[in-house]
Amino acid sequence: MDWVWTHAGAIWALVLEHIGLCVPPIVLGFVISIPIGWWASRNAAVRSVLLTVGNILYTIPGLALVVLIPVILGVPLLNPVNIVVALTIYALAIMVRSAADAFASVPEGVQQSATAQGFSGAQRFLTVELPLAGPVLLAGIRVVSVSTISLATVGSLVGISSLGDLFTDGFQRNFLLEAVVGFVLVLVLAAVFDVLLSTAGRLLMPWTRGARLSSRAARTVAMPLAPAVRR
Repeated sequence: MDWVWTHAGAIWALVLEHIGLCVPPIVLGFVISIPIGWWASRNAAVRSVLLTVGNILYTIPGLALVVLIPVILGVPLLNPVNIVVALTIYALAIMVRSAADAFASVPEGVQQSATAQGFSGAQRFLTVELPLAGPVLLAGIRVVSVSTISLATVGSLVGISSLGDLFTDGFQRNFLLEAVVGFVLVLVLAAVFDVLLSTAGRLLMPWTRGARLSSRAARTVAMPLAPAVRR
């Protein structure tokens, strides 16, 4: 463990660089997926095409995509933008499906009621559809965050600093502790992002707490009744 303390500054710098690579794709993937997912929820043909494209994109190996992006964008291979673009593509591949499912889950009757009360399309989207789709969108972005934090380690294979440097350097020097530290930090970072997103979801969507409490209360009441029903 002495190695960890003596290299704490360098390790912390890698953590910050890793976060810098992950935050933009998570935010961009979420923001871009909202209008695309809403459109897909309104058109079955569009949904089918977008989800198929998303599935195909997600099957592309991370290293291959990172190498391909510079060719398409015409930027140097060692530019962090390549990693951000590649991770954003993967984020969209996941998040568009979640967004489409989220908006499709909004009851049609609620939308019609909002329209009948004089809501414009934008008002209905912002005050009715988006809030009701919020829990599913939150679940999607939590998956995206974990996936992005994991995939960002690929950047170290093309010279972009991240926590993946601890993997590659540790294996090259046959120093297992360094690789283990990188592995643990990726897990911890993913857990921290997940907790932050979950907490933000509870703060921004307080109306979901009542539903969870009601569901929990219903299960609590039903449990004592179950043996009686079986008898």
